[in-house]
Amino acid sequence: MNKNTIIGFILMAAVLFGFSWYNQPSEEQINAQRKQDSIENVLKQKAENDQKAKAAAKKAQVEAALGDSTALFYSALKGQNRQLTLKNSKLRLTVNTKGGYVSEAKVLGFKDKSGDSDLTLFANNEQSLNFMLAGKDINIITADLFFEPSNATDSTLTLTAKAANGGELTIDYRLGENYLVNISMQAKGLDGIFAPNYRQVDIEWNGKCRQQEKGYSFESRYATLTYKEKDDDSDYLSETEKVIDEPMEKALDWLAFKDQFFSSVLITKGDIAANSQLSSIPLEKGSGYLKQYQAKFKTDFDPTGAAPTQIEMYFGPNDFQVLKAVDDECSFDKDLDMQQLVYLGWPIVRLINRWFTIYVFDWLTSWGFNMGIVLILITLLLKVITYPLVKKSYMSSAKMRVLKPKLEEATKQYNKPEDQMMKQQAMMQLYSKYGVSPLGGCLPMLIQFPIWVAMFNFVPNAIQLRGESFLWISDLSTYDPILEWGANIWLIGDHLSLTCILFCIGNILYSMMSMRQQKDQMVGQQAEQMKMMQWMMYLMPVMFFFMFNDYAAGLNFYYFISLFFSAAIMWLLRKTTDDEKLLAILEARYKENKDNPKKTSGLAARLEAMQKQAEEMRRQREQMTRK
Repeated sequence: MNKNTIIGFILMAAVLFGFSWYNQPSEEQINAQRKQDSIENVLKQKAENDQKAKAAAKKAQVEAALGDSTALFYSALKGQNRQLTLKNSKLRLTVNTKGGYVSEAKVLGFKDKSGDSDLTLFANNEQSLNFMLAGKDINIITADLFFEPSNATDSTLTLTAKAANGGELTIDYRLGENYLVNISMQAKGLDGIFAPNYRQVDIEWNGKCRQQEKGYSFESRYATLTYKEKDDDSDYLSETEKVIDEPMEKALDWLAFKDQFFSSVLITKGDIAANSQLSSIPLEKGSGYLKQYQAKFKTDFDPTGAAPTQIEMYFGPNDFQVLKAVDDECSFDKDLDMQQLVYLGWPIVRLINRWFTIYVFDWLTSWGFNMGIVLILITLLLKVITYPLVKKSYMSSAKMRVLKPKLEEATKQYNKPEDQMMKQQAMMQLYSKYGVSPLGGCLPMLIQFPIWVAMFNFVPNAIQLRGESFLWISDLSTYDPILEWGANIWLIGDHLSLTCILFCIGNILYSMMSMRQQKDQMVGQQAEQMKMMQWMMYLMPVMFFFMFNDYAAGLNFYYFISLFFSAAIMWLLRKTTDDEKLLAILEARYKENKDNPKKTSGLAARLEAMQKQAEEMRRQREQMTRK
């Protein structure tokens, strides 16, 4: 690894540290934020007052309708709110007869953070779905209606609201074998109350995203309102900023109230019309919630009652294979690609995770191994696959190491600062004659970097790690605190993660090994510069500590194990490399090139031309000095 690569790493560390420092708010920004907060409080209070006024007006409207025996849904505006259950082996849903929506969802077989065997995705009206039909003289809002249940079984339920004119509004539920439930809304005998061109129903979907895991900050990064544009990829609202009524320019296939490991997804048979409005509001730590979501949109509606408005909702885990199977299970003819809810990284990284990591992970998991063992085996497999290239890279560095005395001898006349360029050129030429590439020493990092990034995206999204223990780690999907305290400390948080500390210590030790190897192959002032920059090489592990202290223990454990195996491979290659034999091979190659000279080309030719030009410039300067 040459000086340019080292400088690159230093610049990366400096950018990370500088970005963190630069983003600290100034005193003016803090004051401006306080002012903004006070404005937001006023606006919030105004919004609350407006909401109360609307609620009062709505209540008055309902009360007026109750007193009017001619109101269309007079009998449905009063009644008893009953809670009915739909269930299968994987899901239990509670449906309220008032409003006719799913008010509670339990995902069976997944423990919650309190230790219960089944996870409550939402309850106590934390999520609601409201249909709003705009008639010529009257609006029908399902949230106001009490429905009468019929056809109630574990997998089916029909809710009916009778109208005064003999018509009715029905909502049918059909629960499948897995995590999908079909919801059909149909208006029968009501076509006369709608305008002739009325073809879309307004739907408002609200939900609070519960904090399901131990680490609020880490989980909140993966909690997003996600959506898929028609004939396009998925996207999401900001996971950190408040977004209110963000308009969607294109039609959508589905919407998802997404958490780190679980999601509620709404899929429409027709398109979710363009210009839908989406909102996502981060909620405070300690509230028990991560985000407040809202989606207001339109979809197809048939006022004649011949065809129902159909929706399918998914309440379940963000498991890649499970979400992928939804395409086949869904009764709508759509290419959903809901597996995109499991974020696998940027395109090149996504390919590694999509076609390698997931399949290897699933295969190893199918053998019943502990998840910690699975991470170790994946690390071993990746090291075996990359070993030939790593060995080739190491041998390139070893060749530079054994050639160091010859390089020092060949370049000793270029020790002046102004001669450094010529020295580099002379070294490159000598490397070329011996058949050595100085760039080969950087290959291990180039090989490992995409894999490290791939695992960085895969591990936090692997639901298989959720709740799985290994050694001292109680849950591989969240941090493993060795020490916790109540207050939040900038950059550190409220805990110290043991796997993060091990990863950072391992990184420092591995950096020491790497720097020692680099020092053995450096010549002249390069070695002196290396001494000056050694402390900079330790900055990266320190930055990693601040970045990864809040991350999943499984990810930190993988990085620690990966560094351990990398160090072991480096040590093994060092012990099994015979420097004298290697030097003899290089000398034979040098003699062969000397006895059979070939016309230089490519990089070697350019370096030779640059050296001749530099030598000519040096001679001209000397002549001018003599004059």
